[in-house]
Amino acid sequence: MGLHHYFGHEDLLRCRFALSPAWETQEAVRTLSRPDRQAYHLPWLRGIRAAADGLDLRPLWLLMPHRGHSADFIGPPPSGPGVSFEEELALIRGTDPAAAHEDIRKSLACTPGALDSELGRSLLADPARAVRDLADLLERAWSVLIEPHWPRLRALLEADVLFHSRRLAAGGLQSLFDGLHPGLAWDAASLTLTIERPSHHERVLGGQGLLLMPSAFIWPGIAGGFDPPWQPTIVYPARGIGALWTPAQQNTPDALARLVGRARAEVLCALEEPASTTALAHRLGLAPSTVSAHLSVLQAAGLLISARHGHQVHYERTPLAIALTTGDPGR
Repeated sequence: MGLHHYFGHEDLLRCRFALSPAWETQEAVRTLSRPDRQAYHLPWLRGIRAAADGLDLRPLWLLMPHRGHSADFIGPPPSGPGVSFEEELALIRGTDPAAAHEDIRKSLACTPGALDSELGRSLLADPARAVRDLADLLERAWSVLIEPHWPRLRALLEADVLFHSRRLAAGGLQSLFDGLHPGLAWDAASLTLTIERPSHHERVLGGQGLLLMPSAFIWPGIAGGFDPPWQPTIVYPARGIGALWTPAQQNTPDALARLVGRARAEVLCALEEPASTTALAHRLGLAPSTVSAHLSVLQAAGLLISARHGHQVHYERTPLAIALTTGDPGR
């Protein structure tokens, strides 16, 4: 049993990572209806609750069964590594109504009574209108649930990609897949990657490779099973969500603040994972120029290293900085 992804030799060369603001939006919507997912997100929930109560999310929830097929077209795999929400929304709006009808039907069939419900019948009766209405609802959900927090979320997701890219470089696919999720198993002999689940499903990658996508909201689960024509994709929980909503100032040792100054100490402690200047500025509530100045001083003091990733520069603590921020001289 399980969801089996069968690799060919070309697929081994085409495993890659991507981030998706549209996926995070739909998973945030799902998290609002799933108490088992909310433990790490209570500060976020308190902050968005009033605004979220103004959204009628029932049409999206109806297409997100607890088990079974979720409608792929409302959270499609991203077309590239750095797509914007606007680009993804345009793809959703361009969904063929006939394809949307089948996708909606498959999803509704996974929830008892959904096919015969008034809302379910309405979605199926006019799939073109359903696509428009669902896209509009996702756009409103993005603006309320995710967009104000996207710099922080993106920093977490980018740090996860960097971490797992290093695992891939150091130990190959076996090391990469072993570290993504306990429900994921790689069989090197048969070139098969399996997600444990009670049903049976197979996907031959056919040279497309596999897209790996971290998510802040999918914990504790893992998702896959995108059917053709979608890119084969696995979505897994990003590392570090336990500290995602924790104000950095709460983690700043007084001794470190006396040594380098409170502001620089907070910048240093906020770098539990590699992050860009913009992401740090958003998290700390400071101007990017101020954060940039602190980063330059900390790097000159040997406490940070930097590396360019696409159009952004990510900063990371050195072993000395880790010892200073954790109080562990042996690290």
